[in-house]
Amino acid sequence: MDPFFFLAYAILGCVAGFAAGLLGIGGGMLLVPFLTALLTLQGLPLELVVHSAIATSMASILFTSLSSVRAHHKKGAVRWDLVKSFAPGIVAGGLLAGGAVFAALKTGWLALIFAVFVGYSAVQMLANRKPKPSRQMPGALGTAGAGAGIGFLSGLVGAGGGFVSVPFMLWCNVVLHQAVATSAALGFPIALANTIGYVWSGMSVQNLPPGMVGYIYWPALLVLVLFSVVLAPVGAKAAHALPVATLKRIFAFMLFGLAVYMLYKSALSFGWIS
Repeated sequence: MDPFFFLAYAILGCVAGFAAGLLGIGGGMLLVPFLTALLTLQGLPLELVVHSAIATSMASILFTSLSSVRAHHKKGAVRWDLVKSFAPGIVAGGLLAGGAVFAALKTGWLALIFAVFVGYSAVQMLANRKPKPSRQMPGALGTAGAGAGIGFLSGLVGAGGGFVSVPFMLWCNVVLHQAVATSAALGFPIALANTIGYVWSGMSVQNLPPGMVGYIYWPALLVLVLFSVVLAPVGAKAAHALPVATLKRIFAFMLFGLAVYMLYKSALSFGWIS
C-alpha cells in the first residue's frame, strides 16, 4: 500500500476507534464518508466506492466493538439484558440488509439513505426532547423488533447502529452512559451479520479490483483495525468522564457534518451536480 494511504487509514482508524468508545457508534458513521473519499482517490470504480466503504467500515466494527465494550463493561455500564433482547432482531435485520438489499441499491441511494438517517439522528440529539418519565423499554418481543430495524438500517449505511439505538434507548429513559455502552456491545452482532452478507452478496460481482473479498477492501480494513482497537478503550474512558450534555453535542455536530458530505456524494452519483 502507498505510504500516503497507509498513513491516512491509520489516522482514520485512530479517530474512528476513539469515537467508537466515546459515543458507542462503532466508528462506522465516521468511517464511511472518509473511506468513500480515500477509495475514490485509490481509483476504485465509482459504482463500487460507496458499497466498499460501507462494507469495509462495518467489518472494522467487529474489532472496535469488542475493544470498546470491554472498557465499558469494566465500568459496569453495559445493559446486557438489553443486548440479549436486541440481538435476535439485529442479526435477522443485518442479514437481510447485507445479504440482499445492499447489493441491489445503487451508490446514490446508499449515500442518500446514509445522509437522511444520520441527519435525523443529529436533529433528535440536539432537540434534547425529554421522554415521558413513565416510558420504559418494550418487552423482549418489542425490543427484538426494534433490533431488526436497527440491524437493517445499520446494514444499509455501514454503521454499528448507535445512530439509531442510542436515541431509541434515550427515548425509553435508559441513562445516556448506559445507552452508549450498550450500543457499543450491539455493534458486534450487527457487524457480524452484515459482514457475512456483504461478502456473500459481493462475491457475485464480476471483475472485483485486487484486495477485495466481496465488497470488503481488505488492505484498508487491516490498517483500520490495527489502530482503531488501540484507541477505542481511550474513547470509552473519556465517555465516562464527560458530562451528558457535552456528549450529546459532540454526537450531534459530528453527525451533521457527515450527513452533508454524503448528501454531496449522493448528488454527485445522481448527476445533480458535477
